[in-house]
Amino acid sequence: MTRDESLELLKSHLHNKNLIKHCLAVEACMKALAVRLGHDPEDWGQAGLIHDLDYELTEKSPDLHTVETVKILEGLGFDSAVVYAVRAHAGKAPCQSPMDWSIFAVDPLTGLIIAAALMHPEKKLAAIDVDFVKRRYKEKHFARGARREDIEQCRNTGLELDEFIGLALRAMQGISADLGL
Repeated sequence: MTRDESLELLKSHLHNKNLIKHCLAVEACMKALAVRLGHDPEDWGQAGLIHDLDYELTEKSPDLHTVETVKILEGLGFDSAVVYAVRAHAGKAPCQSPMDWSIFAVDPLTGLIIAAALMHPEKKLAAIDVDFVKRRYKEKHFARGARREDIEQCRNTGLELDEFIGLALRAMQGISADLGL
């Protein structure tokens, strides 16, 4: 499935524009991480793009999150590593590969970065840097839903937290127009 087809699939299942933007952010981050870690950015990007495909369908039943997505992806013949990473991002399968650990850790990080950009006076990703994000990261009450312990699992990819945040921030800055930031 091409990237455009995956995006259309996503848009046919998600109608909330902010959820779609979140998926675009995770896609961009996953591609950057794949390049940095020496993996295929297309597969990693695809995992990031479609990781929350069933979110609106399952938001009232979080235990079911990814169950429908897995059925859809398997039915469409998606690569098994992509399907597994989708399950792993939500804790429905143990992280095993660098792709699994990356999506598990970057999913909440994108929310923290967006929240940091929105609290900056300019409300733009271009206006923030790693130090700004790290200061927000250390504030326990800031972006509470961005679980720090999950983000810190980036160490399982071999990356330190500062580099991980930097890669994600630059990736998101690269698509800031798509994110409206």
